[in-house]
Amino acid sequence: MQADFKKNNSDVIKAQNGDKEAMQTLIDRNRGLIWSIVKRFQDRGYETEDLYQVGVMGFIKCIKRFDTSFEVQLTTYAVPYILGEIKRYLRDDGPVKISRSIKELAIKAIETKEQYFRNNGQEIKIEELAQMLNTSKEELAMAMEAFRPVESIYQPAYDCDEDGINLIDKMQSETNQEEIISNRLCIQEALKNLKDQEKQIIVLRYYKGKTQTEVAKILGITQVQVSRIEKKTLEHMRVKLAI
Repeated sequence: MQADFKKNNSDVIKAQNGDKEAMQTLIDRNRGLIWSIVKRFQDRGYETEDLYQVGVMGFIKCIKRFDTSFEVQLTTYAVPYILGEIKRYLRDDGPVKISRSIKELAIKAIETKEQYFRNNGQEIKIEELAQMLNTSKEELAMAMEAFRPVESIYQPAYDCDEDGINLIDKMQSETNQEEIISNRLCIQEALKNLKDQEKQIIVLRYYKGKTQTEVAKILGITQVQVSRIEKKTLEHMRVKLAI
């Protein structure tokens, strides 16, 4: 384990000095970590390969800023960079993808509504508007909703708000989701280095919520053995995550 750590740091230093081969080696070595983060964003309407490339960019930024003198494992340090780069990409690229046909329908609907109001002095019903535009009211409602401007999370939460409370202030909680994801990924990395029995015990105890007695029955060993293995494994994982 220590030899791998030194080898990793050696490649990091080479990459920081412009060695492209060393950088590619580090990327290939951590491909699984990058993909494990990318998969958490795969249902956002983006190509996973594109998100992977963005994740690689975050990983490269991590390499350039990584201090090999710190007793921190590279994977632990890299997770926030990869997460941050992907989240920044999703934020800057726009929250919603709207097709051209839906945009055109929404624009026609807005123009028709305004014209109807000017001519009649009242709002048109959605059924009538859909009939005029030769579409269904469901499709029209979807287009109008999709075309509504996205509210900024930094805009005032209330009209005439003197306290300066933004929408993000109303949305925030004490739970740091990025930190939770980061911790889970780091633990998953540590689990990969465990023996099968050690991994089973940790998963059953801390992912399945089983007691030591229940784990002992499942694995066919004593509760004392479970306790001893668990304690030893947790210490090993702490050391692994601290490196």
